[in-house]
Parts: sequence; C-alpha cells; structure tokens
Amino acid sequence: MFWALPKLRASVPDRYRLDPHARSVLIYRWVVFLLAAGFVLRQIVIHGDYTPAGGPFRHLTVWALLLSFFVASRMLALTERRSELDWPVLVAVVAALNGMVVVLFWRLELAGDDLVRIGTPNPPYVDYYIHAVRPALQWFDALFVYGAIRRLWWSLLALLGLVSLYIAWVELFVGPANDTPIGRITEGLPYPFLNDLELPGRFAFYAQAAAAGAALLLLIFALTWLLRRGTPVG
Repeated sequence: MFWALPKLRASVPDRYRLDPHARSVLIYRWVVFLLAAGFVLRQIVIHGDYTPAGGPFRHLTVWALLLSFFVASRMLALTERRSELDWPVLVAVVAALNGMVVVLFWRLELAGDDLVRIGTPNPPYVDYYIHAVRPALQWFDALFVYGAIRRLWWSLLALLGLVSLYIAWVELFVGPANDTPIGRITEGLPYPFLNDLELPGRFAFYAQAAAAGAALLLLIFALTWLLRRGTPVG
C-alpha cells in the first residue's frame, strides 16, 4: 500500500524534530484528534444535509475534513504505539489538500457574492476551524513532529489522483443529479460560482486548483528538507 510504509524503525526516526512519544506530543495529538472528531460529527452527522444527491460529500472541504480526521487518528496511534504503520504519502497529500481548501475558500470568500455558500451559512467558529485552525494544526504536526514528506513523487501522483476523483465526482454525479444551485450556465454543481462557468472554464479552474495543490506540496517538501538540516530532538 503506497499510502503507508510497513513499520517505523524501533528507535525514533531521524526525521523527527520532536519526540513523537513525548507527553506534550501525546496531549497535542489528542487535542487535534478530538477537535477533528467533533467537527466530523457536527458537519456530517448532526448538521449534514443529505437532501441533495451526494449529501455533505459534495464539498471538497468535507473530503479534507474526513481525511484530516483519519490522519489525526493515525498520528495518535503512532504516538501511543498502537500501530507501526507509517503514512508518508497520506500525510503529505492531506497537508497539501488542506492548503488547497484554505487558499480556495478564502480567495472566493473574500471576493464576496456568495461564490461558495448555499443555504444556511456555518457559524463563524466552524468556518475558522475548518478553513484555518484545522489545517494549521495538521501542518504543525506534519512539519515538526511527523516530518513529511519522504515520498514526493508518490505524494504528487496521489494528490493529483485525489483531485481528479473529486472532479469526476462533481461533474459526472453531483451536477447531473441535482437541480440546485442554479447558475447562468448550468445547475447542480456544489459551489455556486461553478454553475456560472462553461465546461472549459470549469476545467481551467480545476487545473489552477490542482497546480496550486502541487505547488503547496512542493513547498511542504522544501520546508521539510530545510527543517531536517537542523538537529533532531529526541
């Protein structure tokens, strides 16, 4: 499975700048895990809207939230020595995906005109957690505790594959299966602004988003390389 490596070395790997088994890291990872679990429960179970086809899974933000929750659970398992599986590709992909979500959301949100919102908006604390706090928590772990990235090309391939899967999901299923939101060109796509674009315009936007994700992945790799040049702690 290319998402994960079979096991960790018996000693603390050199990539770590913080001891992954330290009490402070244990507390940090529990906080990250519980926050992620709570917001997954809120967004998907308690307040998830399953009336439209695709439900809450129409939105890339929810994909990022679920994957962040899974990564948080795996990092906690490593700290508690409940698992020996390592997850270099998944950690890197989720870090880049979180970056994509942050950049795209705030770019469109600050542009106004309800480009990304339909229905009842989230309370501000939800938006700030999902589009700022959660990514920052995962980035800190990825860079300073876990030490992502170690499999750059596999990570890049997996990221592009994930983005392509989401594009196929919204274009081939979500859009055709829904009749809202309604735009100037089409209807049913999960984000209102997408319904104002012709197909070539939408794919131009998707390509820009994928390029941004790849650039963020390269940035994370560069930061990891720079941090590795320091002296590991633990």
